[in-house]
Amino acid sequence: MLQGKNVLLGISGGIAAYKSVVLCRELVKLGAKVKVLMTPNSTNFVTPLTLSTLSKNPVNLEYADPKTGYWNSHVDLAKWADFMLIAPATQNTLSKMAHGICDNLLLATYFSMQKPVYFAPAMDLDMYQHPSNKNNINKLLEFGNLLIPAETGELASGLYGEGRMADLENILNTINIDSKFWSGKRVLITAGPTHEAIDPVRYIGNNSSGKMGYALAQLAQQRGAKVCLISGPTALAPPLTDEFISIKSAEELLKAVDSRFLDCDVCIMSAAVADYTPVEINTQKIKKGDKEQQLPLKATVDVLKTMGGKKRKNQFLVGFALETENEKGNALKKLKAKNCDLLVLNSLNDEGAGFGTDTNLVSIFDKDNKAYQYQLKSKLKVAEDILNLIEQKW
Repeated sequence: MLQGKNVLLGISGGIAAYKSVVLCRELVKLGAKVKVLMTPNSTNFVTPLTLSTLSKNPVNLEYADPKTGYWNSHVDLAKWADFMLIAPATQNTLSKMAHGICDNLLLATYFSMQKPVYFAPAMDLDMYQHPSNKNNINKLLEFGNLLIPAETGELASGLYGEGRMADLENILNTINIDSKFWSGKRVLITAGPTHEAIDPVRYIGNNSSGKMGYALAQLAQQRGAKVCLISGPTALAPPLTDEFISIKSAEELLKAVDSRFLDCDVCIMSAAVADYTPVEINTQKIKKGDKEQQLPLKATVDVLKTMGGKKRKNQFLVGFALETENEKGNALKKLKAKNCDLLVLNSLNDEGAGFGTDTNLVSIFDKDNKAYQYQLKSKLKVAEDILNLIEQKW
């Protein structure tokens, strides 16, 4: 996919800039034509000479060469590129991108781009978690930019947490995609938990973060699909999809999915849907007392099974299962009972898998009961495996 592509590699001033040296080399090895733009601060971490040698092009650092007066046209650079990749994207650069501040050549080129722009944030834990940084990332997503999420790991400060620039393999896999298969396909994805109200304050829920479904939506959109994401309550910024629907309860999820299912080509049901909901919802907050409380429950409608019963021959349905015992047996039973084409199994017995993590370890079963085993990896990488297997099986 990268063979012959014109790539602008933007490097801003953070310690992760050293990884961009290797990233530049890998892009060239994959056949891309690379031009590097550096912010002035990034030269404190890596040198223009190194990057010009690897990219086989002069590095673009200033608006003009002070010795010759030659102008580095940000307009021409933006027109030349098939896409732009900013890695690392520091908090300073992200903030300027989000608020229209244009004080260096990299930013001027970014604001001139009419083609896709990928950005890979990299910063320390507290900076990454600061509300202003989250708002900036959300703004860039609203603008149509494509996020390559930061990962969890050891940071330069010595802290451990979210903020580390995505592994180079994940960056390359995100941008090195042949989207012909997915182009124009209508993909319906569910994500996150459902909340079943007990009273105006309390609810029955689960620990699903929605990260798996959001990663699937992001990648499907990047591959050219028309994506509708239906999400339960999460703390995540919605990825840029063609349609985003927020729901709370299993009943709301059923209505949203049912109204769009027959129009989709692929449906991926990764939401963690409640199996039971209160028989009655109290209109007032239940006050605490000395006596035990009993909460009558009734089964919710099985959304996956309902869609499996409506599935047409030309539709592809993917279900998810989270198990704690007899994982394979329960997964195969669910695959058949709910008329899925693929069933993705996670187990809470596997460290690093399941709810709330940035990683997952899955097995996927097809209609012939064949199992595909995968290693522990980031949820973005797991999403790639799932989409690749859908493409292979459909």
